[in-house]
Amino acid sequence: MVLEGSTDVGTPGSLGLRQTSSKAPRILPAPPSDNLLLGKEPVKYGELIVLGYNGSLASGDKGRRRSRLALSRRPQANGVKPDVVHHISTPLVSKALSNRGQHSISYTLSRSHSVIVEYTHDNDTDMFQIGRSTENMIDFVVTDTTPGGVAGEGPAAQSTISRYACRVICERWPPYTARIYAAGFDASSNIFLGERAAKWRTPDGLMDGLTTNGVLVMHPAGGFSEGSMPGVWREISVCGNVYTLRDSRSAQQRGKLVENESNVLRDGSLIDLCGATLLWRTPAGLLRAPTLKQLEAQRQEANAARPQCPVGLSTLAFPSPARGRDVPDKQQPWVYVRCGHVHGYHSWGCRRERGPQERECPLCRLVGPYVPLWLGQEAGLCLDPGPPSHAFAPCGHVCSEKTARYWAQTPLPHGTHAFHAACPFCGAWLTGESGCVRLIFQGPLD
Repeated sequence: MVLEGSTDVGTPGSLGLRQTSSKAPRILPAPPSDNLLLGKEPVKYGELIVLGYNGSLASGDKGRRRSRLALSRRPQANGVKPDVVHHISTPLVSKALSNRGQHSISYTLSRSHSVIVEYTHDNDTDMFQIGRSTENMIDFVVTDTTPGGVAGEGPAAQSTISRYACRVICERWPPYTARIYAAGFDASSNIFLGERAAKWRTPDGLMDGLTTNGVLVMHPAGGFSEGSMPGVWREISVCGNVYTLRDSRSAQQRGKLVENESNVLRDGSLIDLCGATLLWRTPAGLLRAPTLKQLEAQRQEANAARPQCPVGLSTLAFPSPARGRDVPDKQQPWVYVRCGHVHGYHSWGCRRERGPQERECPLCRLVGPYVPLWLGQEAGLCLDPGPPSHAFAPCGHVCSEKTARYWAQTPLPHGTHAFHAACPFCGAWLTGESGCVRLIFQGPLD
């Protein structure tokens, strides 16, 4: 292999790479030994939750293909960091990348010139890779989400999620900072950005680039809590730098560098892979979220109030999550999503001239969709443990008011350049003026 030039680039900073310095190294205290952690639960860095599945995949969570993944401290560090840059003749790239044990990123600038950045082992970080591929190097297998919480399977629809979509690098020592980077290493430990991929030289002479459909990130303003507001969607580069969005998802021209923002994940950060959107929850944030036991207690409390259908006078009850989520129970509450009046199921009031699912509420005469109510069961999507008082329109998933209002005003990427608010429990696009409705129950007459 003939190398035309090599440069030692040192270790990555929070936004990419830095040049090595001739200054004397600063002596840091040694991190605690792995032996001190024997017998203890591994440190949890956070959890990734795929929007649209309400607690589990329709076919069940199995192995690395699931709706939720906890990222925990590995027994041995597997992180990598940039080491040396090679400028090389493009025809020799395949030979240069033949060492499977050497992680590297290859940038093809032209038919005759490529840049290869070699990575070396990093004892202070753990790496987790996310993508569509089922190969062993992918820790979290993610497939396209369609409204209704159905994962795309089979060749019927072409996936827009990359096989090696992104990687999360977590520091093994407090404060356990997690950072997101576009692209993941393949089976040969390489990331390859071809001649047509968006890539460029940075002001300090190093390389950076974007993946075909991009990795978008949004950090909520005010954290993921009762006072949260949606933030601004940005694109993350291969080296972890932050850019404004391209004109379209796969455009060749990158956005502008956002120097005052970083790729550090916060509680409530959203990661969009062009086909699926993931929510990052920190351990501290999950402590503020309701537990499954609390959600079940809320279901039982709602049923104990014995809500009634105001017309049929039958008692309504939310079914147990164990019963399934496809076929409504005969006591299932139904709602007119335009007004929020809750009834039992009935067949009158159809207004087929307005649409196949349009019904007229017998109490207020508003015409709109009439759907069964389903309790949200993915606790990590909830901002607070408030009572289930609101439902998303038009799907009928129920959660607290603050959770409903937050997601109803959060635009999620769709297609090449569109954004729509969607139900976090099933992925259905929200409709109406507010995207959600306050539920109006009638109590028992006795």
